[in-house]
Amino acid sequence: MSFYKNKQNHKIAYKSLKGRRLGIIFIHGLNSDMNGAKALTVERYARKNNLNFIRFDCRGHGKSEGKFEEFTMSDWRKDLLDIIDNVAIGPQILIGSSMGGWLMMLAAKARPQRIKGMIGLAAAPDFGKDLYNSLNKKNKKDINTKGITKYTSYGFSYYLTKKFFIEAEKNRVLKKTFRFSKPLVLIHGLKDTVVKEKVPKKIMKKVTGKNVNIIYLKESDHRLSSDTDLKIIKQSIEYLRNSL
Repeated sequence: MSFYKNKQNHKIAYKSLKGRRLGIIFIHGLNSDMNGAKALTVERYARKNNLNFIRFDCRGHGKSEGKFEEFTMSDWRKDLLDIIDNVAIGPQILIGSSMGGWLMMLAAKARPQRIKGMIGLAAAPDFGKDLYNSLNKKNKKDINTKGITKYTSYGFSYYLTKKFFIEAEKNRVLKKTFRFSKPLVLIHGLKDTVVKEKVPKKIMKKVTGKNVNIIYLKESDHRLSSDTDLKIIKQSIEYLRNSL
């Protein structure tokens, strides 16, 4: 494992492979890390095909610096841009899982010349408002009076701050047309109870490029980690590589 130290002297943990010029960066989801089945599958694909590859932990996640509640979408956007600018070499395909799908779109806006294609895995851009609306009355009261609340979802708890939601609103990517002309694949499970099945269609409608494809998987959930899911992810990378 390696660490990139940013301008705030924070360490961002990452693992990388060196290969041919085209690179792949895997971006994990909210309260996840770089060690999930999807990230490791993409790493194996990159090794087999001699491609540059990076997986990393956003600050407040995994082995990177800080506590989750200390950071927001703006910070995690900066983490990804730091990886692109200071660790990655050459053109990149971004693969974003859930929140990572939001981050990859932010990065594509900020570094359009570096990003040659994207794959969204249950991509969840602009989820801040929906997350806030899903909170119970106590959570909302805590946020508005104390600026922080303990939130429990799917068996684990973490803290959400008022600043988290403010920055989420600032970083929305689908308010306007999203200018991206490179290949984009959106993979989504129809049994996903976290991100609604209409989200990929919303993304497709907003993106200007013509090479935008949605793959709906009837028996898959938000994790997209079954053998079938992982096979389709690898096939999608192959499709993007052949489209460039």
